[in-house]
Amino acid sequence: MVSLDTELLPKRLELLHELIPAAPVIAVLLNSANAARYENATRDLEAAARTIGLQIKVLHASTERDFDAAFATLPQLRTVGLVIGTDAFFNSRTAQLAALALRHAVPTIYQYREFAAAGGLMSYGGSGTDTYHQAGAYTGRILKGEKPADLPVQQSTKAELFINLKTAKALGLSIPLTLLGRADEVVE
Repeated sequence: MVSLDTELLPKRLELLHELIPAAPVIAVLLNSANAARYENATRDLEAAARTIGLQIKVLHASTERDFDAAFATLPQLRTVGLVIGTDAFFNSRTAQLAALALRHAVPTIYQYREFAAAGGLMSYGGSGTDTYHQAGAYTGRILKGEKPADLPVQQSTKAELFINLKTAKALGLSIPLTLLGRADEVVE
C-alpha cells in the first residue's frame, strides 16, 4: 500500500500559483537531511516552476530550530507563497508549521488535511480515507488466507484539496471560485 505524496508536490506549486498568480517567486521548504527525497523534490519543483513561469527559492529545515530561520528569510527572498515539501519530519509538526505560516502572513500549502485544519491555508494530498480503506481491504484479504507476498502493490489515486477560509481572510486573500469549486472541504 502506497499513498500519494511527492508525486503531488508540483501540483501543490500550481495550486498556490493559481491562488497568487502575480507572484513571481514562491519558496519551497524541504528537509535537506533526506537527501534522495530532497534532490527529487528540487528537480521536480524546478521543472514545474519553469512550466508555469515561476522562480522557486529552496529553503532548508531539518530541525525545529531551522523553522524560524527559514520563515524569517521569506521577506528577504521576496517570496509571496510557500510550498512545504513532503517529509515525515514535517508531518509531525503540522500545527507548528501552520502557526508559523500564519504568524509570518505567508500563503502556504502542504500535503495533509491536518495542516489546513490547524490553521494552514491549503492542503493537497492523497486521501487518508482512501488509503485506510485500501489497507482495510488488504487486511481482509490476508485474514481470508491470501499471502501478503501474492498481493500486488497498490497506490491510492484519490487526491483531496482542503482550503481554510478563515486563514485566507486573515491573510487578506480572496480564494478564486475555480479553487473553491475543486475543494473537497472548505474550513470556515
